[in-house]
Amino acid sequence: MGLRDEILEQPAVIRRLLDMQAETVREVAVRIRDENPSFVYLAARGTSDNAGLYAKYLWGISNRIPVALAAPSMFSIYKQPPRIGDALVVAISQSGQSPDIVSVIEEGRRQGALTLAITNDSDSPLAEAAELVIETVAGPERAVAATKTYTTQLTAIAMLSVALTGNAEHREYLGRLPSLVEDALKLDETVKDASDRYRYMNECVVLGRGFNYATAHEWSLKLKELACVVAEPYSSADFQHGPVALARPGFPVFAVVPGGTIDQEIIRLLTELVQDQQVELLAISSDGSALALANTPVQLPERLPEWVTPIPAIIPAQLFCYHLTRAKGYNTEGPRGLSKVTLTW
Repeated sequence: MGLRDEILEQPAVIRRLLDMQAETVREVAVRIRDENPSFVYLAARGTSDNAGLYAKYLWGISNRIPVALAAPSMFSIYKQPPRIGDALVVAISQSGQSPDIVSVIEEGRRQGALTLAITNDSDSPLAEAAELVIETVAGPERAVAATKTYTTQLTAIAMLSVALTGNAEHREYLGRLPSLVEDALKLDETVKDASDRYRYMNECVVLGRGFNYATAHEWSLKLKELACVVAEPYSSADFQHGPVALARPGFPVFAVVPGGTIDQEIIRLLTELVQDQQVELLAISSDGSALALANTPVQLPERLPEWVTPIPAIIPAQLFCYHLTRAKGYNTEGPRGLSKVTLTW
């Protein structure tokens, strides 16, 4: 099974996660409510760190729980960890192998904190170290670039949010996730055709904000590791504080504008970039205004509540990176210098 197969497998693995881990997630939610932690302290690396950005917004907005992203070197190298005894300490990792991430969970337990691992391997050192475990049950992911493990991490984060709130409308959208991802996969030919336009691209910026700040980071990471593009992710707000100086005629700007509270703010910026700086805009969006601005519009099949959009919205970005990598003549299965499991200390 290769990268493309794993991208296409995502509706099935998300459905499996929803079916197999619903009771586990409910039990985790009960423990969290009982412990009533004052904040979440979250450790992750790479793609999993991007999933952590989604948790920061979702748990912060929907569950009103502040989320702090950990610096694992405080634990593993400096050995001077902060006080986290009153936190819910969460680690997200596909493999559950990296010693620096495990060290955050181990220290959390030593300080008496409630600890939770979200991982694809329930027998990993991370899962063994944590008191609570949500397994993402994505199955073996052989391609180096993470795709299905990312969307199952997002789904697990969303499942826990819904279990904590009991929001019936949100629960209904969770149940629809497999079909929403299936619909997004139908953009494959559209994205394949679009990717050829960018085959000589060497640099770009990727914009998102709010819930989809995570999407911008993950899309950027895939462009770097697969297509060897210098792709920098920014929130649309941060981009205006300096990096906007990069904008010039023909400069590639990729944007995720899937619908929601921040749409108009991003669209105002994109309008300025297109009209004043004449950038080359690729937009993944359900908003007609954003799509009309784009040189390359990728229309999401449905306008959805903003909190759920990062899961279907990353699908066309994954497909784009796959097709762009092939168009550039690079190896989609073994990006140079990378291995499936990265161990850091």
